[in-house]
Amino acid sequence: MDIGQYFQRLGYEGPREPGLETLRALHLLHLESVPFENLDIHSQRPIVLDEASFFDKVVRHRRGGFCYELNGLFAALLRALGFQVTYLSGRVSTDGVQDTGPEFDHLLLEVTLDDGPLLVDVGFGDGFAEPLPLSTGQWTSGGQLFRLDQHGNDWALSRQKPDGAWMLLYVFSRVPRRLEAFAGMCRYHQTSPDSFFLKNRLCTRKTATGRVTLSGNRLIVTDAGQRTERMLGAEEFEQALLEHFGMPRMRRPE
Repeated sequence: MDIGQYFQRLGYEGPREPGLETLRALHLLHLESVPFENLDIHSQRPIVLDEASFFDKVVRHRRGGFCYELNGLFAALLRALGFQVTYLSGRVSTDGVQDTGPEFDHLLLEVTLDDGPLLVDVGFGDGFAEPLPLSTGQWTSGGQLFRLDQHGNDWALSRQKPDGAWMLLYVFSRVPRRLEAFAGMCRYHQTSPDSFFLKNRLCTRKTATGRVTLSGNRLIVTDAGQRTERMLGAEEFEQALLEHFGMPRMRRPE
């Protein structure tokens, strides 16, 4: 772990002490600097659960990744800074109401500070901008309202929609996990025809005023609540990767 190189990737110049201020700043910058993307899956480049591989891809080659890579790497950075970090297993909602995927469907983090535990997740795409207190309640983050509920050993994270209804994002437990326990679902998401990640190419990043997303051949930009969308050709797709995500050119699958 080269902390200085990681900070340079994020554009972070703040304190290194393991406290709330540092965690908040790193969490937000991670979402704005490192895209959530599945392009390696569509290029048939295997993704393995290895911190050195995560670092090489995300930091040295200025790429993004999906939850196992992004939260796996962020956990390594936080530990190197002296934070107490635990891997948690999440089950992503398939209908926004109740149905969820299997165990180890999503990797998220619990970070324990003196004031209590926090929910940390830089690998979900359009999620919360800053760490949330890991307790039942509602919190505004990034201009959106989130809610945490507890049902027995399960916790549920939901986000309020514009119409006021609540959309379930994922369910998780606080049972500590090891990184290698996620290997089976990591392979599943790369190879199963039922995997969401095999159905569409995706690259998305939070911005200071909204979000920019490449979904298939569509470029979607949300800026201060205004959404624009347009279809891209092959060269435009490559240019969008560079312009909006700072990513090198990638050969598109035939």
